[in-house]
Amino acid sequence: MKNPTQNLDLTTMVSTLNSFVQRGYTEDYKAVSSGLKALKTGKIYLPQEVVVVDFHRFEGTSDPGDESILYAIETDDGGKGTLVDAFGPASDSFVTTFIQQVEEISKKTNVKINENH
Repeated sequence: MKNPTQNLDLTTMVSTLNSFVQRGYTEDYKAVSSGLKALKTGKIYLPQEVVVVDFHRFEGTSDPGDESILYAIETDDGGKGTLVDAFGPASDSFVTTFIQQVEEISKKTNVKINENH
């Protein structure tokens, strides 16, 4: 699968975030105990209602603690936005848990699709 942001300057979180915004990923998401919250609308999404379509990991140049990850997310009702998390020991447990649940659902869905072909 070709990465749609492959030819852009993605060396910084800001440039990568701007590239997503230019492609319509304008919602800001936050992982909360009940799911993924869209900060503009307040709607809460469950793991089965979202897909991670792209992600980028950034490493701090002088401090390994500055590592972060940016997720581009699409929801089943047409929402598109981003979710940011620290990477490694400083990561948010709600984000980690939510993304793991989304990935697990995606794996199961892909297995079913592949088994039918």
